Amino acid sequence: MTLADLAHSVSRGYRDIEEVKRYTGFGTGPCQGKECLAVVAAELARLTQQPPEAIPPFTSRPPLSPTPLRLLARDPGAHRFSDDTEK
Repeated sequence: MTLADLAHSVSRGYRDIEEVKRYTGFGTGPCQGKECLAVVAAELARLTQQPPEAIPPFTSRPPLSPTPLRLLARDPGAHRFSDDTEK
């Protein structure tokens, strides 16, 4: 998500972090919002003219259906590193 995406979502009427998350997909990437939450919350506060403390963090939820580890363990490429010399 970009700052332009955030500004667009605010212009569409989404004014809290849960709404922005649902509209943009923010917080669903590899970091799950851990790295970008503070930046998005601060910019959302600025765009909506709210104090930053008025922007609560979004609610973390577990996956609807957990991925069994056995599915990940089946991929032989997942067990190799770029510096492996053993084939």
